[in-house]
Amino acid sequence: MARMADGRTWLERDAAVVWHGFTQMAAYPDNAPVVVDRAEGHYLYDTEGTRYLDAISSLWVTTLGHCVPELDDALRDQLARGAHTTLLGNGNRTTVELAEALARVVPVDDAHVLFAGDGASAVEQALKIAFQYWVNRGVTGRTRFLGFGDAYHGDTIGALSVGDGGFGTDLFDPLRFPVVRAPGFTDPQCFDRAVALVAAHAAELAAVIVEPVVQGAAGMHLADPADLHRLARACAEHDVLLICDEVATGFGRTGTLFASEQCGIRPDLLCLGKGLTAGYLAMSATVASGRVYDAFLGEDLGPHTLYHGHSYSGNALAAAVALRHLELIDAWDVLANVRARSEELRGLLADRIEPLPQVREVRLHGLMGGVELAPPGPGLRWGRRVCAAAVRRGVLLRPLGDVVVLMPPLTVTSGEIHEIVRVLTEALTEGAPEALTEGAPEAAGATS
Repeated sequence: MARMADGRTWLERDAAVVWHGFTQMAAYPDNAPVVVDRAEGHYLYDTEGTRYLDAISSLWVTTLGHCVPELDDALRDQLARGAHTTLLGNGNRTTVELAEALARVVPVDDAHVLFAGDGASAVEQALKIAFQYWVNRGVTGRTRFLGFGDAYHGDTIGALSVGDGGFGTDLFDPLRFPVVRAPGFTDPQCFDRAVALVAAHAAELAAVIVEPVVQGAAGMHLADPADLHRLARACAEHDVLLICDEVATGFGRTGTLFASEQCGIRPDLLCLGKGLTAGYLAMSATVASGRVYDAFLGEDLGPHTLYHGHSYSGNALAAAVALRHLELIDAWDVLANVRARSEELRGLLADRIEPLPQVREVRLHGLMGGVELAPPGPGLRWGRRVCAAAVRRGVLLRPLGDVVVLMPPLTVTSGEIHEIVRVLTEALTEGAPEALTEGAPEAAGATS
């Protein structure tokens, strides 16, 4: 690894001052992480000049690739008009245009958009809105939420509460509030139980929160859209708000602009993030239906006001990129590419990956995929080892435990799909039990 004039490498400089999320910093330098110098198209280049296919879309956010000229231009144009002005009590032309564009396409009736900075913040907003909605209507006792087993909604306290733990979050259990918990998507009776819980607890439920179709961070667990429709119908019948967390599934990842569309549902609150700005800038949004929004209307500075907001909410630079991104999804027919590449990936996985003895199950919906491994014993860290082997071959993958996540950009090509599967096949072979030895080198984006 090349050293600079002061004798240090970029990795040493990184480890000296940066605290990486979901990373044990004592082990970080030993895991040979990729330190990116630049990105172009679907590829990343590290500080040594090595190229990697970004098969995780930079943690599921990059939809059209890196350095997209049209998005770069949108950013420059907005810079000439101003980078940011507050949305607290004032407006911004570009942010208004984005909200109008979102209102036209989201599966939410009479949509109103409250912006934030990341997915967890969008979820927190939805929880506070759902709670205050009932207070504003003068209804008492509606203070609880129904969540699902294996759910992940973010790392802030409210999001952790409606999520189902994992990722070392048990430490924070004393800070989490209790929820009504339905089983996770892996339970075939999951939605039967959820519908029954809605009926039994309707008088105390503020809302149900669910990831439509795919529980992403759980390991790409899938649900039948018809079951989501049943859940939405139960919420409507018992007058319980429905929150759909589409932070991961939104903006084309599942083959439609929003996964809720496949379920035929229109939630009361919709949480968006990740792909909203095509991976360019941090922005998220909570979209409220008209009936929810109307409950917050009242006298100036009165008790019906939602006293919640963020300094960078509705940032104009992010809004400009997000607005152009929505236009490009349509102009480039990105959803058609997602569906075509998904079918191609499905066939390749069935032919080359599923038969391997190292593989327990393959799950795929749109371009959200997970290859669950079958290690013969605990503690082998097969997910990390397989992803490390893939990184050494020039494909950036990252596991969730022993599930290897496949999340390429929505504009991924047929050739790149073949490259991902070829490299994964080789990486799985390298990760076979007889090849595993203690102290084997690990790498790069392979921490879970």
